[in-house]
Amino acid sequence: MINKPTIVVAAVVLLAGAGTAYYFYSRNAPPAPLPAAAPPAREAPAETAIEHPVPNAQSTDSAPLPALGDSDPAIRDALTAALGKDAMRYLLPESLVRHIVVTVDNLPREKASAAKRPTVALPGTFLAEGDELHATIDPKNYKRYDAMVNVVRKLDMKQVADVYLRFYPLFQGAYQDLGYPSGYFNDRLVQVIDSLLATPKLDGRIELTRPNVMYTFADPTLESRPAGQKLLLRMGPENAAVIKAKLVELHDIITAAPPAH
Repeated sequence: MINKPTIVVAAVVLLAGAGTAYYFYSRNAPPAPLPAAAPPAREAPAETAIEHPVPNAQSTDSAPLPALGDSDPAIRDALTAALGKDAMRYLLPESLVRHIVVTVDNLPREKASAAKRPTVALPGTFLAEGDELHATIDPKNYKRYDAMVNVVRKLDMKQVADVYLRFYPLFQGAYQDLGYPSGYFNDRLVQVIDSLLATPKLDGRIELTRPNVMYTFADPTLESRPAGQKLLLRMGPENAAVIKAKLVELHDIITAAPPAH
């Protein structure tokens, strides 16, 4: 299982970019055009000690890592072997590591750029019941996520964690290139997982409004939540529970203290 790079991180963000523009697209209106590409605003990174050093990779593979810019072929092949061809239809073929890192970094923010996601859009359109002023998420909308959630459900996080650790230098390099020269990607990943796990579990229908072309949460406290949390709310409580369980497994692995020497 050594030659399967990025599957752990890909599992975390596989659902993050798939059909998850910040707002809910109307059933009757075309998606709004993406704004001109521009680097997102970044907080100035503080000089802090590493909180969660990556544990030692349990790997016997001594082959050198590809350069970040040349890593796509190896990553595509490895992901195909690890996830299967059906799962690969959700992933875009280029700049996988960079897009994964950007998406992970953006999930705790209020907005996450669809232009940098590592995945294709989900099939179908967002489903709501009601009108522009009083609407709710149609439970049928949750079914759109079922196939992708089933891909994540089948992952053995202990088995694939060593792959993330083996190829960690690629993610670290991409994270520093993103504008965090003193940052540590594993610390950011832990922060993101903690943010996702803090997503509230809501009972009943989730109310929406549509002030413009696209739906938003009617409750302003929900609308102001991080993009990753809003994604979990959009996919429904059952699907969100599967993702959270996998995130707990991953969190435990990547925060484990390295063995003493």
